[in-house]
Amino acid sequence: MNKEMANYIDKLLYDSDLFPDKTKQYSNSSSYDFTNETIIITGAAGSIGSGLSKQLIHCKFKKLILIDNAESPLYELIKSLEFKDTSKVEFILIDITNQNSITQVFKKYKPTLIFHTAAYKHVPLMESNPIKAIELNIFGTKLLADLSCEFKVKKFLFISTDKAVNPISIMGLTKRIAENYLNLLNSKTNTVFVSTRFGNILGSNGSIVPLIKKQIELGLPITLTDINVTRYFICKQKACNLILKLATLEKFDYNLYTFNMGNPVKISDLIERMYLICNSEAKTRELKIIGLRPGEKLHEAIISIDEELFKTVNPEILGVKQKKTIQPKNINFSELQNMTNEMTSKEVKKILKKFI
Repeated sequence: MNKEMANYIDKLLYDSDLFPDKTKQYSNSSSYDFTNETIIITGAAGSIGSGLSKQLIHCKFKKLILIDNAESPLYELIKSLEFKDTSKVEFILIDITNQNSITQVFKKYKPTLIFHTAAYKHVPLMESNPIKAIELNIFGTKLLADLSCEFKVKKFLFISTDKAVNPISIMGLTKRIAENYLNLLNSKTNTVFVSTRFGNILGSNGSIVPLIKKQIELGLPITLTDINVTRYFICKQKACNLILKLATLEKFDYNLYTFNMGNPVKISDLIERMYLICNSEAKTRELKIIGLRPGEKLHEAIISIDEELFKTVNPEILGVKQKKTIQPKNINFSELQNMTNEMTSKEVKKILKKFI
């Protein structure tokens, strides 16, 4: 590992939530003006959802509706905002795949801006629970998008993933199909649908960095899938700040965006730097190679070979566009709906790939 990469990894780690005394604060978000917007955040208690909530609370807005289906995390979000002005904030415990319940939310609040962060995102877990991934990542997104068209929402920002690029996993395939559906709607409705792709969120729930930190602190061997595995990383504050910047745009030149995440990082290099930052005195730094888990790739990408990147006015935000004009594929939702838990992951993937 050269010095430049070591410095880059150090900066990534210091910008994460894991080292609060060294965290760089990206949120200049109080300058964002959403005065006329009634905002819904789905998955509001998750990593990106809560990050957006905590930045938006400092902004001007008409109404902020924070939605999640997980009781304890939503309560934790409520407690984390208890000393802020929440007079215009509503916390709603709801399943976004429940059509009657979510329709009532749209009828009552008439949102104008949606941040859709709710998703099942853990790759190996979704490999063994493909139908749940389809229900939330595809049908949950479709329901929200259709309601957004019906209730004339102005902007809908969808949080996607680099796993949707050349997808091989259930999680990646379902997110890519959701991207495709929103892109299809852009040609049929006045609601603007924008998807954002980025890599692993440093310090997010279930991510690799907190796991490594815990293993180092307990003096345990560090589990690693492959010595050569790489990933793109971005810290939560930066990702949320860039999502809010996108939301303030009046005009979108692209339907799909990604963020400047620098070079992919070897996880073995990340582990080496974390030993130093954690001031570990462990005499042996044992790596336990466990092999790639179901659905995982050795390396991720931010665009496919059929896509290209374009600069925007903000150097941290990049537009993604197909190299050739391709008509978005129609998605046979009836076929997706007819899949059952009796089907293998391989059988489910064969059907999902038809709509990529």
